[in-house]
Amino acid sequence: MNIAIVGAGGAVGREILNVLEGGALPVDNLRLFGSARSAGSTLPFRGRDIEIEELTGRSSFAGVDYALVSAGASVSRDFAGVITAHGTVMIDNSSAFRMDADVPLVVPEINGADALAAPRRIIANPNCTTIQMVVALNPLHRISPVRRVHVSTYQAASGAGSRAMDELVRQYTDIAAGNAPVVERFAHQLAYNVIPHIDVFTDNGYTREEMKMYHETKKIMHAPAIEVSATCVRVPVMRAHSEAIWVETERPISVDEARKAFAEAPGVVLVDNPGALEYPMPLGAAGTDPVFVGRVRRDLAGPGLSFWTVSDQLRKGAALNAVQIVQYIAYRS
Repeated sequence: MNIAIVGAGGAVGREILNVLEGGALPVDNLRLFGSARSAGSTLPFRGRDIEIEELTGRSSFAGVDYALVSAGASVSRDFAGVITAHGTVMIDNSSAFRMDADVPLVVPEINGADALAAPRRIIANPNCTTIQMVVALNPLHRISPVRRVHVSTYQAASGAGSRAMDELVRQYTDIAAGNAPVVERFAHQLAYNVIPHIDVFTDNGYTREEMKMYHETKKIMHAPAIEVSATCVRVPVMRAHSEAIWVETERPISVDEARKAFAEAPGVVLVDNPGALEYPMPLGAAGTDPVFVGRVRRDLAGPGLSFWTVSDQLRKGAALNAVQIVQYIAYRS
């Protein structure tokens, strides 16, 4: 299997490399692509150093089976033709193609079969917060169709990239030294703060990040009737996002039913023992693969359930899900 990573020098690109390093796929040949700034540098992979090639309009992906792309929406749009010209399947981690009718939007635990029909040879990786939420919702949806979801996210700095993670560390260092923190990657200072604003605001008062959760959930779960209302918040955590979810289903689901469904669901780990203070937290989820679920309880404000999820944004929220899409195609097509 011949693989390319586009955006190899970024946080998600490096995490894809880590997932592949662990043996997720039988990689015979690996090529790395990046910007002019990162071109010429090397990254280690399975005992050798691989040089990053500059991605240009003259780049050739001939012989590459799958390209895992995480370089931003503009790069994805500009280079999709170059990447897929010789039959390469492009797994795109940006928002460029997610809502295109002829591009499947895939979370393998839920709609992996959609990846087998990609007429443009492009498959979209959903937004990190959507992936985490739908992996947790799907076990309930299988019991009784989900009608309505309210979600508040608590998103780590990792969601804004490696430079944002570095900025959070620098802000704490600067403040401890008595200096004013530098703010470049966020709308406001993140250290000792939370920011109820991720991505740009839209005309309806929601941010684009929140609207991604609204639209993408419907497409992934093949359920246009599901309604989703999200509030997305940046918190001073290094990596792993958290979400507080309220869900209403057609038939009320008991807490015991929900816990059993979570415990048996692929990609989900139930951590729900509040009496022993055991519940998911980002500190323990960082660097791991599952979507952790806990705090499962009956919603006192309506006929539904409330629960809490945590998952590593760079793993299941991005890199791991992209690699799992390749695994699904390679082993089922």
